[in-house]
Amino acid sequence: MDTPLLHRDYEPRSELVTETTEVLRPRFSVIDAHNHLPVEDWGVDPDRRAALIDALDEVDVRAVVNLSGGSGDALHRTLDALDRAYEGRFVTFCNVNWEGVGEPGWAEQATAQLREDVAAGAKGLKVFKELGLRYRDTDGRLVSPDDPRIADVWEQAGELGIPVLIHSADPVAFFRPLDRHNERYDELQRRPNWHFYGGDFPAFEELIAALYRTIEAHPHTRFITAHVGCYPENLGFVSHMLDRYPNMYTDISARIAELGRAPYSARKWFLHYADRILYGTDVTPSVAMYRNTYRFLETDDEYFDYAVGARIPPQGRWKIYGLFLPDEVLSKVYYDNAASLLGLD
Repeated sequence: MDTPLLHRDYEPRSELVTETTEVLRPRFSVIDAHNHLPVEDWGVDPDRRAALIDALDEVDVRAVVNLSGGSGDALHRTLDALDRAYEGRFVTFCNVNWEGVGEPGWAEQATAQLREDVAAGAKGLKVFKELGLRYRDTDGRLVSPDDPRIADVWEQAGELGIPVLIHSADPVAFFRPLDRHNERYDELQRRPNWHFYGGDFPAFEELIAALYRTIEAHPHTRFITAHVGCYPENLGFVSHMLDRYPNMYTDISARIAELGRAPYSARKWFLHYADRILYGTDVTPSVAMYRNTYRFLETDDEYFDYAVGARIPPQGRWKIYGLFLPDEVLSKVYYDNAASLLGLD
């Protein structure tokens, strides 16, 4: 070969011959408990929404939890465009504005707004990982999830009976040096704003500790940790947290790449914690995407792509293996757990 091959151009094609199982519809109806349908994208085009409903029907997704509901007027626009227009198909969570922590009366205003948003129709609270990474108080210090000045928000969610779906830190590689050892090198080359190593960013371990201190401090509030406990690379740790905190649940959104490369451990984990795990995708809804997640959960297929149609695997250069979960686990993960938490039929 005359010209050296650059890493970014390397796209190996596997010669491994394995079984391919097509799963057109899931074994049980599905609630996608982790997705984002911001009103500025989905609220202005009725044809796009109609196409979405058709796609969801094709793959038996009964409801999608929209975690980008916003607050106040923005929340009302989202509820009008989705929840009220398509009754039962969308479940919207609201969001808290964390700016201004440290100002007199901030907690009272935040909890009052949360009460208003839930009264308007929000079914839960979504917390993005910017809390702990980017939001700063009035003195310029990072605000951590376990900051006592925001504790009233978690308590208010518990009193209102709504779950808090929280993402903190994760993935681990985003907090490591961007060098030849970083398994997310390709992804971070494309999205350098996702690299949280050094500078003013806290360490991954600090953020994870703060997250679980928050869950421990508010035992009457139900927390759904995003992306497999925000630590899918370490199922032993996540299992320990699930054992320790009965008010903790978790979703598998955007992490079949992690779970599918450790299929033996992942299968045992699903079997043991079937009552605490929620199906979710965190990917723009499409028929092909949903069917690939069903293939992962339902079949024993080997060594297949976790991201359909990707030229280079987006999260890491590996493939995944199916978990062939039994029906009693699939029914809970696909639908029952989310329906119970959200008060759905």
